[in-house]
Amino acid sequence: MGVLDHVSEMFDCSHGHKIKKRKQLQTVEIKVKMDCEGCERKVRRSVEGMKGVSSVTLEPKASKVTVVGYVDPNKVVARMAHRTGKKVELWPYVPYDVVAHPYAAGVYDKKAPSGYVRRADDPGVSQLARASSTEVRYTTAFSDENPAACVVM
Repeated sequence: MGVLDHVSEMFDCSHGHKIKKRKQLQTVEIKVKMDCEGCERKVRRSVEGMKGVSSVTLEPKASKVTVVGYVDPNKVVARMAHRTGKKVELWPYVPYDVVAHPYAAGVYDKKAPSGYVRRADDPGVSQLARASSTEVRYTTAFSDENPAACVVM
């Protein structure tokens, strides 16, 4: 704690007043299905007028909306769902090269856009995706990346 912080606390005149915390600038990615230009316009207008929104970007082919601003992600999702009447959720996908095992059960999703897999925040899914130590030992023994691997192959 610096000297200026200490002095400002000593001479603080806001006794009992609640200080509002400033919201952080956030990028909120949302999945919502958009079939036509009318749907796109409805989705855009549902969040454009919201307080704190800086920009709204639509990707109709990927069913993705990106909202940038000083907003709460849950409030953006709730407002979009209420105003459009569509099924709205936070973007559930990550690039497939970020995930250790992109084709494991619970991670691979046929409906995901190309190059994306479902986010695996659930520890049960990531446990299923991990290989056992025996599997790792045998796969590295015959791996091309391992310089001490078996040369029989």
